[in-house]
Amino acid sequence: MSQVLSHRVTIMGREFVVKSPASPEKVAEIEQFLNARLNGVAKGVAVGDIQAVVSLALLNLAGEYLSLKDDWSRREQESSERLAGLIRRMDGSQL
Repeated sequence: MSQVLSHRVTIMGREFVVKSPASPEKVAEIEQFLNARLNGVAKGVAVGDIQAVVSLALLNLAGEYLSLKDDWSRREQESSERLAGLIRRMDGSQL
C-alpha cells in the first residue's frame, strides 16, 4: 500500500493542501494541467466569474473523459472479439 503524502498545490491563485499517494512530480503535473485548462477557459468567460470557469472546465474535462472511456470500451470489445476469433482458429487447427 502506498504512503499518503500531503502536497501543496495552487489552483487559480488559491493554495490547497491535498493528500495523495501520488509522487510530488505527478501532483505537480496535475496542478499544471488543471491550471492550464482553467486559464484557457477563463479567457472566454466574464472576468471574476470563477464558478463559471470551474464549471465549464469540468464540463470540458468530463466530456473528454467520457469520450476516452467510450473509445476504450470500444477498443476493448474489438480486442476481445479478435482474441475470441484467434482462439477459434487455433482450436480448429488442432483437429
